[in-house]
Amino acid sequence: MTTLSTFTIQTRARNEWLNITASVQKIIAASGVNEGICVVFVPHTTAAVTVNENADPDVPRDMLTALEAISPDRADFRHAEGNSAAHAKTSLVGPSVTLIVSGVRPLLGTWQGIWFTEFDGPRTRTVHVRVLGE
Repeated sequence: MTTLSTFTIQTRARNEWLNITASVQKIIAASGVNEGICVVFVPHTTAAVTVNENADPDVPRDMLTALEAISPDRADFRHAEGNSAAHAKTSLVGPSVTLIVSGVRPLLGTWQGIWFTEFDGPRTRTVHVRVLGE
């Protein structure tokens, strides 16, 4: 069995992390897949998705601070849109995560959540979720 679902997110800031764990869990539950794989994919070049801590609200802020230190805006970037730092951050984080589905839920650690990462907002963004399994 395989299902594909898509939802949109409206981001509010240039750099932002949004917890999408509940949305992905609902899609998995609706798929009826008990055991399998779930791929979460973000089709954007200045936004990404990752799995990280979901317990301490300071972690997303700290991750944004760390990514800004790795890839700050620079005057010598040549990309005409002025968002080269966002492209670099997106490449570092990545466009997708693959999750194990067990018991009709994503198999996440105690402190883990699924995060949509915005690096060039505010924008309306798309998230695709493919669930495969039995």
